[in-house]
Amino acid sequence: MDERYSKSIHRTGRIGLVIGIAFMLGIPAVTCMVFDVWPKSVAEVMTVGAGLLAVFIPTAIAEVFAYTPVLGSSAYITFLTGNVSNLKLPVVINAQTLTDTTQGTDEGDTIAAIGVAISSIVTTLIIVAGVILMVPLKPILTSNAVQTATTYLLPSLFGGIFLSYMSEECGEYIAKNKPLTAVVPLILVFVVNAFYPLSGKEGFVVIACMVLNVICAYALYKMGVIKMIPKTSLKKDTAAAEQKKD
Repeated sequence: MDERYSKSIHRTGRIGLVIGIAFMLGIPAVTCMVFDVWPKSVAEVMTVGAGLLAVFIPTAIAEVFAYTPVLGSSAYITFLTGNVSNLKLPVVINAQTLTDTTQGTDEGDTIAAIGVAISSIVTTLIIVAGVILMVPLKPILTSNAVQTATTYLLPSLFGGIFLSYMSEECGEYIAKNKPLTAVVPLILVFVVNAFYPLSGKEGFVVIACMVLNVICAYALYKMGVIKMIPKTSLKKDTAAAEQKKD
């Protein structure tokens, strides 16, 4: 990656995150100051928020490790604006697929940044329009048809991500039998969940599955089950086969 671009994007991203954190913490602080409703003690805040922190801290850590290799430098604006797994990640994957760019390259990183930026702008515009039109559209938004459709929104998004994972394309390579890396983690999760419900522990489960997935991928690669085949060689073989037919 170009060194100037890398330094620029990291500097801008860090400044943006600091500003974002300042707003997130500053607005509640100003509200508490104006209405004089400060918490009695830090212990009280930790007691009330312990349940949420136990769920969201591991989940946030897992998302950073799992999604940053895909998001690249767009991770800054992605984690700042939110909707990572249900919006930003599918946008990046689809954008890179449509433009035939590879994760980890300058082109793929640029496409990811453009995709996330446009997605954030569109999301903001939709939210503004939703706030303005909330009352006029209330009968439609509360209808049974819309309520039923929204229940399938998140599963459909994760279904799209799962299908992209099942694809054997890995940038400039074809990873033959790549989906096999998910077999052991999936079986283990189902078995463990049958005897010990994992609800509320999703963050820890994701981290554990990430490690297990990497181990399985490495083991299958060393065993020769997973084979990394350059796309260029496949194109040459296809061209050679077509010439033989002619």
